This record gives sequence, C-alpha cells and structure tokens, in this order.
Amino acid sequence: MEKLTGKHVLILVGDDYEDLELWYPKLRLLEAGAGVTVAGPKRDTLYRGKHGYPCVSDAAIDEMETQDFHGLIVPGGWMPDKLRRDPAVLELTYQFAQEGKLIAAICHGGWIPISAGVYTGIKVTGSPGIKDDLINAGALFEDAPVVIDRHFVSSRRPSDLPDFCKGVLGVLSSFVAQAV
Repeated sequence: MEKLTGKHVLILVGDDYEDLELWYPKLRLLEAGAGVTVAGPKRDTLYRGKHGYPCVSDAAIDEMETQDFHGLIVPGGWMPDKLRRDPAVLELTYQFAQEGKLIAAICHGGWIPISAGVYTGIKVTGSPGIKDDLINAGALFEDAPVVIDRHFVSSRRPSDLPDFCKGVLGVLSSFVAQAV
C-alpha cells in the first residue's frame, strides 16, 4: 500500500459516535502517513462515544472546507442522526461528492450522505438498521463487509473495519496526483 503522505482526511465526531468506527480509521490513516482532522459541532470539545471513549475535536465542522482534504469519513453510532440535521454537515458532504473525493461511511454513518442527497445510484452497504433508508434514498444496497463505488466506501458494522480501512486506503492511494 502506497504511503499516504500529503493526503489529509476529515473525520466527523459528535456525541454518541461509535468508538471503534472513529478510532480505528483515524489510527490506521495516521499509521499510513495521512493527516487527519477530527471536526465536531464545536472546536476543542470533548465528545463521548457510545461506549464512553472520549474524542476531542480538532476543529468545528462549519470551519471546514473540502479544498483542504482528500476525503471524509463518517463513523456510525447515533451521532450521524444528530449531525445530519446541520446544514453545514450536509453542504460539506455534498461538496466532497461533487469534487469526486472520498466519502466513507460505516454503519449508521450512511445517514449523512443520505441526507446530503449524494447516494442516488451509488452502490453502498450499511447497518441493517438503515438498509431501507439507503434504498429509499436511491442507493443500490449490497450486504457485504465493504462496498466501493468510485470514491464512495461503505461498510456495515465494527467487525467490518479491516475491510473498510483497506477500502479507504485504496481509494486515497488512487488519488496519486490529486492536489488539495
């Protein structure tokens, strides 16, 4: 796998995020040499995962611009249901999609791309709990550990994280000449 030096990824955080679905990709990206920014509703704020693991945001979501990143990762948990009500989150997600940059969602993370209107005609997977939401949004649902459709990567649950991260790293590695 090519080193990801020079690549920068945005990960969303908020209360009740799925602990492993944020930390596993974050640490894997750092290990691969990518830069990572974790953005929440507020900068420098402590957010607790569903299982109590803390994460302090590096930045506020409404300060983020797609031009500074190669991709977006949306962990699951109950956080996506809260964050998808924020117009800044939806606009940011929409812009990542329009620019052909990585959008990776796992478990309930798919709620954010659904609400941003970017999953129409895209092959995806997600938590069985949002399968109907994905289909109703026009996505082409597949029950698989990871589904990659161009720059979209999706997985179902924490046990799929190894495949999810391989997909994320693969898509980011394919952006060899893309500059931010």
